[in-house]
Order: sequence, then C-alpha cells, then structure tokens
Amino acid sequence: MKLKRFKTALPIIALIAASSSTTFSQTSKNTSMKNVTPFKIDVKQSVLDDLHNRLKNTRWTNAPAETGWNFGTSETYMKTLVDYWLNTYDWRKHEAAINSYPQYIADVNGTKIHFQYIKGKGSNPKPLLLVHGWPDSFYRFHKIIPALTEGEQSFDLIIPSIPGFGFSDPTEMTTVQVADLLAKLMTENLGYSKFYAAGGDLGSPITKALAANHSDKVAGIHLTDVGYDYVQNDPSTMTEAEQQFAQFVQQWWFTEGTYGMIQMTKPQSLAFGLNDSPAGLAAWFVSFAGTGAPTDQIESSYGGRDAMLTNIMIYWVTQTIASSVRMYKVDAMASYGAPPLKKSTVPAGISLFPREAQFPKEYAERSVNVVYYEKMKSGGHFAALEEPEVFSSELIKFFYSLK
Repeated sequence: MKLKRFKTALPIIALIAASSSTTFSQTSKNTSMKNVTPFKIDVKQSVLDDLHNRLKNTRWTNAPAETGWNFGTSETYMKTLVDYWLNTYDWRKHEAAINSYPQYIADVNGTKIHFQYIKGKGSNPKPLLLVHGWPDSFYRFHKIIPALTEGEQSFDLIIPSIPGFGFSDPTEMTTVQVADLLAKLMTENLGYSKFYAAGGDLGSPITKALAANHSDKVAGIHLTDVGYDYVQNDPSTMTEAEQQFAQFVQQWWFTEGTYGMIQMTKPQSLAFGLNDSPAGLAAWFVSFAGTGAPTDQIESSYGGRDAMLTNIMIYWVTQTIASSVRMYKVDAMASYGAPPLKKSTVPAGISLFPREAQFPKEYAERSVNVVYYEKMKSGGHFAALEEPEVFSSELIKFFYSLK
C-alpha cells in the first residue's frame, strides 16, 4: 500500500501534507479546443539505442544473493528484469498502442500539458479527468479506456500528464498549482463548464484541491485514497478507528517511507543517479510499485511486466524523473505552516482496495464530502492497472449515480 502525504511531528520529514445536483446537458460538452495541438509519441531511435547500451553495461552491485528483498530491490529480480527489457520488451509496440488514442499538447498559462482525449460513444458522455500519481504516469489508466468510453454510460476521458511528468513540461509544481492548471485545461482549453475528476496517489490531493478550490466547475470526485494530512490530529478528536489508522501510518512511514523522506529533502541528489542509469531508475520504482504485495506479485500489482516497463520508459525517454521527484520538495515547502485544504462540498466517492491504506470512512469525511464509500475485495495501489474491470465499474457506478 502506498502512503503519500501525511504530517509527522519530526521536522525533517514534515509533509504536505456536501452533495450537489448536476445534469450534464449538451451545453456542458465542449464545442472547440483552444491553444491545443495534436501530439504523437515518436521516440528517437538514438534514445532507444543509448538505453540498450546502458542496460547492457549495467554495473551491478555486490549484494549477497541471500538478502532477497530485505535490503530493498532484489538484485536477482533486477537482473531478470533487465534481461527482459533488453531482449524481449518492445517499446515501439507500446508506443503504437498509446498513439492509437488521440493525444494533444495544451498551452495552459504558458505551461505545456500533454493529455489523452478519448470521446465517449454514449448519447451524453460525462467529461472525466483522470489524474495519475508517482511513480506512475498517464499510462496508469490505459486498461480502463475501453470500458469507460464504449457503453451508453460513457465518459469523455481527459488523461493528462501532470506538469513535471512524462510529455508535459518538466516543471515541478505543488498539487494546488497543478489543480489550478487542470481546471483551466478542462474549462478554458477544452470548453467544459463542469466536469468530474478521479485520482489516486498524488492524483488524490490534486483531485481534492480541484474540488476544494474549483467547486463551481467540479461536479463530483472519486478517490482511492484521501491523503494523510490529519493523522497528527489531537487524539481526543479522533475515533478509535482513526487513532488506529494514524498509528499504522506512522509505523508504515518509518519502514517503507524512505522514498518520501529523500524526495522531500534531497530530490536533486537522487535524480542524478536515476536519470543516468535505467537499471537504477527501475530498481527505485520497483521498490515501491508492489508495496503491500508479496514479492512474487510485484509485476501483477502493476498490471504486468510490460505495463511496468512502459511506465518506466515514459520517465526515461522524457527525462522527467528529476522534475517528478522535485514535486515532493516544492509541496513540502508549501506545506510548512499552511493549513490543510478546506473541506470540499463536492460529492465524493471512495473505492478502497485492500492493499491500500485502510482509512476509515470518518477519516475521509474530514476532508471530502463522502457520499459513497466501498471496500473492494481485491487489488492494490494501482487498481486501474491491476483490477481494471472492477475499477472502471466503480467509476461508472459512482458518477452515474449523481443526478
């Protein structure tokens, strides 16, 4: 389970830390796009050749084989993964699959934002913004596109790369700044008067910021986690379930939270190595991709080996690992002394997967207007990749229940 954002009493790791009725008529659909140009991914062959050479010449560590995963990513596993990456994985195949869906670059207040834009085939599709996190990308949602666009209960899907990630500008921003840009993307660039939004991981605080600061534009939000801003509340104000959850979060942070402490304090020091070594980049990602899953299920928790490598490739070919990890730093800096976001009145749905942090409903209700809260039977942090049918069904059920 991936825990991203909670406040702790230790200064060195201080973190960032009502229902409405909306009908989408034809007037809420976009009629034209502004400051938007078509885009296709076309990675230069020289970049792929360089990647091949770097993988082939990986300088392996001297970790003893018997350590397994106890000291971090297993070297035995990494050698198998790199061999597959070198000799079997086909980037061009996955590049073509991504390009089979329409993509664009929008200029939003001078920031270039890459996004996929797939229109729903129903009679009145609802505009839905899907927001990814770290260490993933817009590719997080590729498996659910057909289910959400083909049927009568369909959506116009807008799937952006967060600024600082993938094919968007390599500019790190706070979650609130990202939310402001995405609100403008949806309304000013794409012409929707109202829209829905869903997110997980870093996408959760971005989606919460959209609901809190742009409630006149956001008609409903869906989350798979709700952040961890309130785990340091006065215990006397918390239910027993919340107190147990707070204790779990603190324990998890000190056993699995290394990535967050580094990325919120010394992200650039880390970025030099990750941007230079594809094996190093993959080892860093793999170390957290399967958190909460047995080591033999790490790849399946990420949607399979090819899906995992395609996500890593998006960071590698765009060289956005540095700006992506710097987002943690700028968010942490912005959080010092700042109060949490105000509670949103926008209707919120929550689908809680079993390998995600199991926060109680009352904890979620501190920051969002929970009108739907459901615990799933299987799946983890990357539910859209691991359980695409279940996840897409949850989105359809929740958003089409809002009248």
